[in-house]
Amino acid sequence: MLDPEIREALFYYLDFNFGKHRTFEEVPINSSRADIFAVTENGLVGFEIKSDADTYTRLKSQVRNYDLFYDFNYIVIGKKHIKGAEKHIPEYWGIICVSEDGVEVIKQHSENPKAKLKKQLELLWKRELCNILRRYSMPAYAQKSKAFIRTKLMEKIPENFLRKELYEELFERDYTLL
Repeated sequence: MLDPEIREALFYYLDFNFGKHRTFEEVPINSSRADIFAVTENGLVGFEIKSDADTYTRLKSQVRNYDLFYDFNYIVIGKKHIKGAEKHIPEYWGIICVSEDGVEVIKQHSENPKAKLKKQLELLWKRELCNILRRYSMPAYAQKSKAFIRTKLMEKIPENFLRKELYEELFERDYTLL
């Protein structure tokens, strides 16, 4: 299976199995680009697609970048990779296989121990960061950079609350405001 077919099947799978979620495609994360990530009520889930036409050449650096940004990760593969995928990913990554027969979770993910809230906050736009500042009655920092605002948020808001704010902002993202 090729990337477009895998994506389509994966989106159907997520719609029927992931409860409340919102997906994003082709998002820059450090030196990589996340094929797909989903925000759920329980965290951010990254999906790296390796179609039957793909190799593992860039996977090592992709794994490193996904691990910084997402609470849970999956490699989503075509049948060609079913025997080799597991040796290319950390033990806490899950494996989903998409084939003509459907979508099958080969291995369930576990929590990513390397995810960094500071990196996850980089996914937010300045407007979204300012929304969080407002909700916590913090100064607007209108002339400050996104990096400065992220640092202030991390200093003043407990991590568990800030994670929920991050998820909520991503759920509510409005692309008409660009």
